Amino acid sequence: MDLGLRNRAAIITGTNNPQGIGATTALAFAREGVRLALIYKKIPHKYDESKAGSDGFDRYFKANSGDMTEVEKQLQAFNAEYFVLESDISNERNVQEIFDRVIMRFGKVDILVNNAAAADDGDNDTIETITQSVIDGTFAVNVRGTLLMTREFVRRRGDYGRVINISTDAAQAFPGMQIAYSASKAAIEAFTRNIAIGIGKYGITVNCVAPGPTQTGWIDNELTNAVVPEIPLGKLIRPQEIAETIVFLASERAAMVTGQVVKVSGGHAL
Repeated sequence: MDLGLRNRAAIITGTNNPQGIGATTALAFAREGVRLALIYKKIPHKYDESKAGSDGFDRYFKANSGDMTEVEKQLQAFNAEYFVLESDISNERNVQEIFDRVIMRFGKVDILVNNAAAADDGDNDTIETITQSVIDGTFAVNVRGTLLMTREFVRRRGDYGRVINISTDAAQAFPGMQIAYSASKAAIEAFTRNIAIGIGKYGITVNCVAPGPTQTGWIDNELTNAVVPEIPLGKLIRPQEIAETIVFLASERAAMVTGQVVKVSGGHAL
């Protein structure tokens, strides 16, 4: 099936985890001939190097603390046309500079995937322990950053427009913990609908993908055994399955799909 994506130009944020949704989406777009601007920020997590070789938080934290070296190796194997930029999307000036660079390189931006996200990596995101810094840091990236990137996309719009935001099924069902994270993702789902209405007149679609428990390196065997029984289809979601949904929503085939939150969760948290 021709998705009509060859020679389109896409920005994807949050791409430095080789097992992550951002990197996997970049590879999926590369297969379709999309030109890529990959935006990332190294997050200085603490992790145990001796445990980082197998799935679990140490592997995940190491990946998000690193650069784009491993992801670039995979893209080069596809002969993908891409460039990489380290930047903080919560800063308005940085967002403007990102779009300046992309338009200078590709002449346009057709697709925006707002994948970058912040979350507390400790125990400070419950209603009893949450701190102001966790609230501010989480919303700065997940809400402000996503809105700033989307606003700039609309301002620099061309003759084709697709915005895909990334939420989580936890936005609707994450009991007792990660208050700021799940609330920030619920905000993304809310303004996805709002923006879709507001910019439909430009022919731009705005949709949101809400993954369930996805193996991006953070789910160890113990957590897998606890989570899988809660997934009706009986297995963890693969990042490739998220990426395929994003690619479809970015394609010509999804021209009349807008304002939707698409759960890719195997039935988790329905």
